[in-house]
Amino acid sequence: MLDKKAARLRRAKKTRAHISYLGVNRLTINRTPRHIYAQIISPTGGEVIAQASTLDKTLRSGATGNVDAAIAVGKLIAERGKAAGITKVAFDRSGFKYHGRVKALADAARENGLEF
Repeated sequence: MLDKKAARLRRAKKTRAHISYLGVNRLTINRTPRHIYAQIISPTGGEVIAQASTLDKTLRSGATGNVDAAIAVGKLIAERGKAAGITKVAFDRSGFKYHGRVKALADAARENGLEF
């Protein structure tokens, strides 16, 4: 039986392989109990086009490990992506369930102009 982290990484590997096949920019996320991070990565995987996280000085004032913080990161990554000329991305949830903070970040990014 796989442990929890190995199962998540297996799911992430499968998703990344599919996104690589599509050849589009990807919005990838990583979450820890304290913070949440988001990056828009080029199709080749060699360049980070935009990034946002709860470690940014503008977002560190309040709680950083809850749904409200994830919504703020979603808004920020959408703004930075649009500023870089990116509007269409593929969502890479890194094997995390589409629930809670991950869903809140994705919904906030969609509402602020990213399409996926």
